[in-house]
Amino acid sequence: MKPTAIAKWHEILKAKNPERLQNLLDEYVVFHSPVVHTPQEGKEITSKYLTAAFYVLYNDSFHYVREIIGSSHAALEFTVEIEGIFINGVDLISWNDNDKITDFKVLIRPLKAIQLIHQKMSMQL
Repeated sequence: MKPTAIAKWHEILKAKNPERLQNLLDEYVVFHSPVVHTPQEGKEITSKYLTAAFYVLYNDSFHYVREIIGSSHAALEFTVEIEGIFINGVDLISWNDNDKITDFKVLIRPLKAIQLIHQKMSMQL
């Protein structure tokens, strides 16, 4: 059975409703972008990045292909195609005892995909 935080994350994606992130993110959550070299700290900035990602990454081709879930950490591998570029990535998610996400790291490959995501995310942010 999936931990509540991951189940809620999947529900938000399925509903395509990033406003629900406010109830899932811890106040002191840290976001690690694949293109920004410093961690982004706090609920407000993390929410902005994840909301932008909804509009950039979560199209009809997006899906998780593998999940490794522990008691307070998960690795969710995804694939998506944007503008003819096949993107492979991993969301590394940690949460606390209150089922609030405390750390969210996105890894993306290949380089062409990182460049495209950087461009698209810059337009959203």
